[in-house]
Amino acid sequence: MDHPAINGMDPVKLELIRLAAKQTAGKSGRSLAPVMMALITSANKKGIQFTPQEMSLILDILKEGRPAKEQEQIDQMVQMVRTHMKNHT
Repeated sequence: MDHPAINGMDPVKLELIRLAAKQTAGKSGRSLAPVMMALITSANKKGIQFTPQEMSLILDILKEGRPAKEQEQIDQMVQMVRTHMKNHT
């Protein structure tokens, strides 16, 4: 959460990201999907939309320090979430 790109981000978005990071600590790549969906849903309920750049930043933060295999699982999960979001918008 010390990523330089989060400086200046909306404090509400930042808090949602912190919460997601806390909930994903110690979890494997595949178990991140429910946390990401909850983050997006929670943000939407508050009228908050993450930009594609912000979503990329969130994913970079979640992938930090994880083995390559887990990073790959996270990327697969992202594709799954994106497909889900496209089908429900």
